[in-house]
Amino acid sequence: MTDTTSRAGSAALYRAVWRWHFIAGLLILPFVLILAVTGGIYLFKDEINDAAHSRLRFVEPAASQLAPSAIAGAALDTHPGEIKAYTPPAADNRSAEVDILGPDGLKNTVYVDPYTGTVLGTLWDAGAAGSPAMYVVRKLHSLEYVGWFGNRLIEMAAGWMVLLAATGTYLWWPRNKKLGTVSIKASRGRPWWRDLHAVTGIYTAGFIVFLAMTGLPWSSVWGGKFYDYANGLGLGMPEGYWSGLPLSTVPLSEATDRAPWIIEQQPVPRSSVTEGVPQTLDQVVATVEELGIVPGYAVSMPRGAEGVFTASVYPDDITYERVIHLDQYSGEVLYDAGLADLGTLGRWAEWGISVHMGQEFGLVNQIVLLLACLAMVGLCVSGAAMWWKRRPSGALGVPQVPTDWRIPRALLLMAVAAGVFFPLVGLSMLVLVAVEIAVHLRRRRRALA
Repeated sequence: MTDTTSRAGSAALYRAVWRWHFIAGLLILPFVLILAVTGGIYLFKDEINDAAHSRLRFVEPAASQLAPSAIAGAALDTHPGEIKAYTPPAADNRSAEVDILGPDGLKNTVYVDPYTGTVLGTLWDAGAAGSPAMYVVRKLHSLEYVGWFGNRLIEMAAGWMVLLAATGTYLWWPRNKKLGTVSIKASRGRPWWRDLHAVTGIYTAGFIVFLAMTGLPWSSVWGGKFYDYANGLGLGMPEGYWSGLPLSTVPLSEATDRAPWIIEQQPVPRSSVTEGVPQTLDQVVATVEELGIVPGYAVSMPRGAEGVFTASVYPDDITYERVIHLDQYSGEVLYDAGLADLGTLGRWAEWGISVHMGQEFGLVNQIVLLLACLAMVGLCVSGAAMWWKRRPSGALGVPQVPTDWRIPRALLLMAVAAGVFFPLVGLSMLVLVAVEIAVHLRRRRRALA
């Protein structure tokens, strides 16, 4: 009797998990597709930008380069306006970039040959994305075009991806067998789609969870809480960050395109005085290079009379990440920190974000994550195909609520914990529970009638 009861409870639990896996999977399917497709493209943004804009980004190396001020002057001669940032050539065969805010209020990136001063052309300034096309891909990836609501939808989808990986593993786990499905055994029809879904999921679940968790720092609710807790506990920003310095109201993310995530919302310092002769671009570049900042960095110009020069770099090897602030007039180093100066959670977050973007381990990193993105697309397609093939005519085909509803308290506590850890997932869980209860009560009234 006890064995029978145990098997019935296990079967009920299995059907309950399957139902929620099914419903949640269908609900977030379009968002997972958006994340996978745009993420897979953005992994290769540098290669795509280089191929699409090679005449702007590459030059023929020569004996010596012009001074930064001469390069910036050449850009201003052809595109008048205010210089906002200067990016020296990252390599001998690379052009220099000068970001100029024009009289029309638009900011463009002017590409200049650092050896001859020839202006190679311009692109609308796309920030860290590097080109207008990649800017669109980046905004689609976070659904920022939909505003705050889109960002929260993507955050909810990322949290559910973690839970779908967990519930999918539970559903795959062998029962009364030595091994689960580790290869596609069926040859056609719905069983083939089922095997494809199971095999793809079990081999890539860990990568999908990694992508979801390392993408969440950019989210509004989860990312905001992580940011606050990490810095509140002294595990994010460097110890004594901005200590004793007068602060502006400009966050680091607005001062530069290449800001470490863990400090990008913190205000930049102000120069010690509000008048005098500012440092020249040549002096600033010489100072930060003497400090050892690696190639690929950019120098952002001061904002107003109290502003500071900001040199920052976010390289493929995140250990060389760095932010330097210089007093606008004296050239004094007000702040200089890299990855090693961050707290434990700050370093983990920066490393995770770097891997998430395909930077840390070069081409291998990009290919592995591209395969994970393709697997996510495959899971969406196979999941949709299974649903389409099993659904009754004129109905959604959602798995039925088990009549013997025996969910262990431990699982219920895990669901509550998951909802607390992922607040928007918890909110969506409450909505789904409300729908479940409403459907159950409706069916019960019909049965009584």
